[in-house]
Amino acid sequence: MSSNGDIVAVNTTRRALVSSCGIGTLALLAGCLGGSDGSDGDDTETPDETLSPGGTDNETGGTRPRGTGGPGVTIVSRDGDPDAPVRPTVEVTEEAATEEHPPVLTATVTNESDRAVTIGEGRDVVFAYRSDTDDQLILLPTDGDYPAEAGCWRLAEQIAVTEEYRMVTLEPGESTSQELGLYALPGEDACLPVGEYRFESSYAVMDEPDGERQNSFTWGFSVLLE
Repeated sequence: MSSNGDIVAVNTTRRALVSSCGIGTLALLAGCLGGSDGSDGDDTETPDETLSPGGTDNETGGTRPRGTGGPGVTIVSRDGDPDAPVRPTVEVTEEAATEEHPPVLTATVTNESDRAVTIGEGRDVVFAYRSDTDDQLILLPTDGDYPAEAGCWRLAEQIAVTEEYRMVTLEPGESTSQELGLYALPGEDACLPVGEYRFESSYAVMDEPDGERQNSFTWGFSVLLE
């Protein structure tokens, strides 16, 4: 994970340009951010080898009761590389939920071109505050403090984030990364739900210094909790 700089919820390796669109401090429930838009990306999914996670067998029809320990996470597929100057990817950092932390993923975007580019939205491109397409799970930056019971990792209430459009500028070869805890959204009286879940996010890529839009695409991946 890159750690040479910060822009609030998104870490950049060198410099970041943050801009605001609309009214600065409108609140938007994070659970509503799980949808996606944009359609110009490569829709091909690349299956990954499924490892055997360290969770126990599920005997509750899809969720684990409180006190029985958390499931493990694996990435079962990633979309193909987009036809764009940047390449997104995601990896598992902490496979199993414990009393100390939920499962942890790291999302990274790398500028593979020979010129500087600006990408947005800055939180979306590293899947910060993104929920899955079924609104069961949410990815939250690991440096935050959230209302969830340790070991269970289901949020007690929705997380509100400011409604603004942040931009991240990457020099050639630079990356921006974010470590993300995997939490269950408020709802059932249960912990992390087992099963397969898909996350998607939209990307806008602009050339520097004129800021003219060059590419937009959607990229995503699927995880398995068991």
